Amino acid sequence: MLDVAVIEEPAAAEASLDPMRSRILAALAEPGSAAMLAVRLGLPRQKVNYHLKELERHGLVELAEERRKGNVTERIFAATAASYVISPRALAAVSPDPSRSPDQLSAHWLLALGSRLVQEVGALVTGATRARRRVATFAVDAEVRFASAADRMAFADELTQAVTALVSRYHDEAAPQGRTHRVIVGLHQIPGTPPGTPDGAPGGPGAAPDPPPDPDPDPGSEPEARQENAR
Repeated sequence: MLDVAVIEEPAAAEASLDPMRSRILAALAEPGSAAMLAVRLGLPRQKVNYHLKELERHGLVELAEERRKGNVTERIFAATAASYVISPRALAAVSPDPSRSPDQLSAHWLLALGSRLVQEVGALVTGATRARRRVATFAVDAEVRFASAADRMAFADELTQAVTALVSRYHDEAAPQGRTHRVIVGLHQIPGTPPGTPDGAPGGPGAAPDPPPDPDPDPGSEPEARQENAR
């Protein structure tokens, strides 16, 4: 079973979003037959069997084994992954295009970049899975709490300079065996307060509440940052 599988086909995405089939996928974290799933989910076996066939047809579940019980063969199914991500390829005609309106200060552009990330890395994972190879990637995940919007802007400026310097140092357009990689760095406020945050911890019950999310700056604001983006 894969840790994460990428759904690229519209029909498979539709199948995964069906509430009944989504429940079956979750239940198949532990392999089971239609009869076993019917007991787990409290559903008629015939209905479970129908949805299993549809999930199998779209590659979301697979036959794990067959068990012979007298004159009957019991088919045991398992989900093909522990979790699933729907690629923007499933909505190709309306998927976000980061090149349409690049703007470092726009949350919508950040979403478009994230959409492209899911699409490109999803395609890599799908191809590597078929070829039984690993994908060379790298990621950093961190949290930072800014005291002010000015500190946040200063952080963004320093981060931009650091990334630009690294890209300039290592980018080799003429490398005959080189492989082009994409570097994406994003910064966004974490929505809401995570459940179970300890009392007194940042964002916890004993701390001051976070202010509402900052809106996208007006088109005329932050001229220096927008000029830097245009360059």
